Amino acid sequence: MKIRRAEERDIPRLGELLLQVCRVHHEGRPDLFRAGGRKYSDEELKLLLRDGERPILVAEDGGAVLGYAFCVYQRHQGEGSFQDMTTLYLDDLCVDEACRGRHVGRALYDAVLAMAREAGCYNVTLNVWSCNGSAMRFYEACGLKPQKVGMEVIL
Repeated sequence: MKIRRAEERDIPRLGELLLQVCRVHHEGRPDLFRAGGRKYSDEELKLLLRDGERPILVAEDGGAVLGYAFCVYQRHQGEGSFQDMTTLYLDDLCVDEACRGRHVGRALYDAVLAMAREAGCYNVTLNVWSCNGSAMRFYEACGLKPQKVGMEVIL
C-alpha cells in the first residue's frame, strides 16, 4: 500500500467513498445529513485537487484507492489572544468499509502527521461526530485527545 496525493483520475472513487461517509453520518444524525448526499461534487473535487492549501491524500493498493484524507491548512496570525500558528485540519478521513481492519486508516493518519510536520504545523486537529463511535475510538487509539467540545440543543 502506498499513500499519495489524490489526482483527477481518483474523483470517481473519491465520490464512492464520500457516499459511504454520508451514509454513516445519515444513520447517526438523519436530522442533519441527507441520505445519498455527498460532501463534495465532482466539480468541487476538481477545484480542491488544485488547491495547495487543501491537500487530499489517498491510500492505494494494487491500483485501487482504499481510502482518503482531506486536509486543510489553517494559518492563524494575529488573532486576538491566540498564538500565531499553522494547524493542519483533518477535514475527513475515510477507509472503504470493505477494507477496514487492514490498517489503511492508520497509514493515512500517519501520512497526515508527516505532511503536517514537514509543513511546520503546530498541530493536527479534526472534528468527529459523537454518533460515530468507531471513528472516535480510532482517533483515540491514534493518540488524539479532546481539544474542545461542541454542544447543541435541538429546538
